This record gives sequence, C-alpha cells and structure tokens, in this order.
Amino acid sequence: MIASLIKRLGEDTGVVLPEVRVTGDDPVFASVFRVDVAAAASVGAVTAAVAAYWTRRGGAPAVDPDVSVDVRHAAAAFQSERHFRIDGEKAVLWAPLSGDYRTADGWIRLHCNFDHHRDAALRALGLAVGAGRDDVAAACAGRTGIDVEEAVTREGGCAAAMRTRQEWLAHPQGRAVAELPLVGLSRFTASATPALGGAREAVDGAREAVDGPRPLSGVRVLDLTRVIAGPVAARILAAHGAEVLRVGAAHLPEVPGLVVETAFGKRSCHVDLRSEPEVLRDLVRQVDVVIQAHRPGALRERGFAPEDLAVLRPGIVCVDISAYGSRGPWAGRRGFDSLVQMVSGIAHENGDGSRPVPLPAQALDHATGFLAAFGAVAGLLRRTGEGGSWHAEVSLARTAAWLDDLGRSAGDAPEPRVDDLLAGMESEFGTLTYVRPPGRIRGAEPYWASAPPSPGGHRAEWATATGTG
Repeated sequence: MIASLIKRLGEDTGVVLPEVRVTGDDPVFASVFRVDVAAAASVGAVTAAVAAYWTRRGGAPAVDPDVSVDVRHAAAAFQSERHFRIDGEKAVLWAPLSGDYRTADGWIRLHCNFDHHRDAALRALGLAVGAGRDDVAAACAGRTGIDVEEAVTREGGCAAAMRTRQEWLAHPQGRAVAELPLVGLSRFTASATPALGGAREAVDGAREAVDGPRPLSGVRVLDLTRVIAGPVAARILAAHGAEVLRVGAAHLPEVPGLVVETAFGKRSCHVDLRSEPEVLRDLVRQVDVVIQAHRPGALRERGFAPEDLAVLRPGIVCVDISAYGSRGPWAGRRGFDSLVQMVSGIAHENGDGSRPVPLPAQALDHATGFLAAFGAVAGLLRRTGEGGSWHAEVSLARTAAWLDDLGRSAGDAPEPRVDDLLAGMESEFGTLTYVRPPGRIRGAEPYWASAPPSPGGHRAEWATATGTG
C-alpha cells in the first residue's frame, strides 16, 4: 500500500519516481487512523523525489538508486518534537490556555500559543487579559462550540469546534477541500515567468551537473515558515544537502522549543518586511525554492505573491502551505494541526465521540511538511525537464482528507521504540537529542550538517557564492 501511495504521488505531480523499498510493518501507533502509513508514504515520496533529482543532475552513482523508508523511523519522525531534548529536558510546546474545553453542545479547542491569539480568544469570551484556564472553561461552557469558534475567529484568533466526520464532509469547506489535489503542482503562466537570458537559461532548461556531493547540493531554499509543517519541509531538504536560510522577524512570536527542534541544518536571519522588503527581494532573486506558510494573503499584500516571486526569480519553485486550502469560505482562515483535527472529525472518531482525542502525533503538520518538501523537489524535477517556474500547494485539511482515505487501523499498537533512531549534537543551546532524518538513499544518507542556530543569528545573505542557476 505504501509503495503504491508513493507511486500515485509521483503520477499526480507528473514526475517519475524510483521504486521505494518499504521496511517494517504497521501499525506503529495506537490510533484508529493509519498515521504510520501516512508517515511512511510522505517520507518515502520526498526521499524518492530527491533520489530522482540527484540522478537527473548526474550525481547519483547508479541509474536506479536504492531508496528505502522504514515505517517505524518515519513514524518516530512524526513525533520528533516529543523526542527532542535540550540537555535532557523536554521542550515546552503548549501555552497554558491552549487546549480543549467543554461547550454547551460539545467541545471547542483554543490555540493560544501566541500571545495575540490568546488575547483574541479572551476578547471573544469577554474575559480580561490574565484570565486563567478555569475562567476560560466557564466562559466556553455557557456557549455553543460554533458560537465560540466564530467569535474567536472574528477577533483574529484560532479556535475549532469538534465536528463529526459526516458534519465536515457536508460543510462547505470540507466539500471545497475534497476537490483539491493532495499536492497541487502547476506551472506559472508565461506572463509570470519572463524569458530568460544569459547564464540564467540553465535554470529554465536542462540542468548542469551537480554542484556538490549531496543530492540537493547547490539548491537554495528560503524558509518563510513557523511552527511545524513548513519548518519540517525545509528541514528535510537541508538533510539532503540543500542550503536553507530561515527568514523570521524579531517582532513575530515563536514557540521557542519548536524553533530549535526544526532548525537543524539551517541558517537563520531576521527580515522585517514592514521596513526591509528589498532585503527579501534580494534573497529571492538568488533562490531556487521558497516555502511559505504565512497567514493566507499576508505575503501577497506586501508584494510577495507566488506570481511576484516568479518575476523576481524566473525558474523558482514556490511552495504554499495553508490550513484549509486555497478554495472555499475558509481559504483565508488561520489554523493549526490540532484545530484541523477537531473540525475534520479526526479528534471525534479517534476517541469515543464523547470527548476529543488527538492523534498520537501532530500528523497533519508532519505529513503536510514532508508533502510540501516533495512538492518542492517535484517542482525542481519538472523545471529541469520542462523549464519554467512552478507552484506547489498543500494544506493541513487536504492532508486530513488523505489520512481519512487511508482506512482504519486496529489501534492497539504499543508505544514504538525510538532509542536506536536518536542522535546527539552539541549546540549553543546545549546538548541536543533528536530523531535522525528518516528515509534512505544508498550512497547519500540524509543528515544535518549543522546544529540549530539562534534565531536571527546570521546575516540575510546566502552562504555560498553561487546557486544552482
């Protein structure tokens, strides 16, 4: 099943993938949903795409590279933030007010990890800044879930009422999501990609030989993302040798533990788009892939829509990650993994229906992250053969629909063993313990060449003198 899912992803995006050898068995997790299958398929897909790209560029030692994915390792990677340690200590992942609350007719989940989202939720509930969890629980108990969801959303916050699978499938956004491809990949129109000249013609036509010893050596990636899905996408590209520059801003909130855990192999800079838009434009002009997961429309408002990036950098691959997809009434709505689990019926079915029970991993985040990385490399593959600039789109909600389509599991697996999948690395934060990158290409094992840097610790410039174009 896993091998056929990987093959289908290749077919749907128009790329030919090498065969992937699957080792290990499912189930790995105690869940009614086949999270382990989604893990192995998404990891296997990006690994196969990287191997195909390496071969296309002339760097692979064989025409048919040996590609494999281990189900348990892929599943462990889906829980990477849970296994991550700094000097033996777990990272704090949830703020005090984040969580599930009973409502008059069911349950609501509030996402309060960022202060402005917390304050929006408190305003919507008529509570003062500084209110505690008991206050929030009392306020939610007197209102319906949909009422709280809509009130928090109007205030600019993030909330999700628990729905059944049937309710989501009948919802206008659920219907819109069902019409989207799992990984949408399309070529920009000619008007968005001017004709190239001079040395840059290499980007829009056949690729030159590999620039280094690793599959993605010489590929430059801008990581304009936060939290899990986007950073995971850029992190796995770094594990295969891409030069990844993570762009944040000093004024934007972060989840500290996640910032470190998802930054292996990357450099990090700060750019304030309110006052330094040209700095980002300069970076884009020299890039191969841009991964963004800002609030839908936020970058477009500042002149950094995918079409704008394709004009700045002909031959670019733009990857957009959203919560609910690019169509439907919720296309512009903020969202996170735990919220999509609630609205899509996953949290309802994973329990007994009386209270929400989350998946054993932030599976929508991680699967979407690996699928986004797959979309990026698929775009590079299409670029090498056909030229042009490419646009990949993924969403947490569409990934949730894919997980739903994978069928159901017995749900009685023991907690998976991970000790043999962990590694250690010294960093400026201390000694880090982490899950090694999953997926294998013989002769090009993925690894992170550097420890996570401090946020904004590098200059907003590329480390190497030249890119791949």
